[in-house]
Amino acid sequence: MFSVGVSDHCMVAHSFADPFFGPAQRLHGATYTVEVEVRSTALGAHHVVMDIGALRALVRQALAGIDYTNLDDHAAFPGRTSTSERFAEFLADRMADAVAELPADARPIQPSVLRIRLRESPNAWAAYERPIP
Repeated sequence: MFSVGVSDHCMVAHSFADPFFGPAQRLHGATYTVEVEVRSTALGAHHVVMDIGALRALVRQALAGIDYTNLDDHAAFPGRTSTSERFAEFLADRMADAVAELPADARPIQPSVLRIRLRESPNAWAAYERPIP
């Protein structure tokens, strides 16, 4: 399996409705390091998994609409459910669709998989993985 990845970061605010989260029920900020990895069983015509510049641009585009926002107000997280796992899933779905829309020579050979890892700190992270259509 071959892979290529890029990273970026975003800053959000959110809170959680569930008492399970203790003090995190209150509104707080989070700065996530966002790691995006695309894996494929084969390399494309240019001997790469995919165009890494295109991947970097798609990550920035996906984060631009959510950076510096309050996820409590975002339709994708009803009832204050913006856990790191759900946020990773949200980003993976957006990214997978965007990668699938790239020109054929810029996207990965099928089958391919996209993985989003959100680092809350150097010691803690959540991830979500899904196939690229």
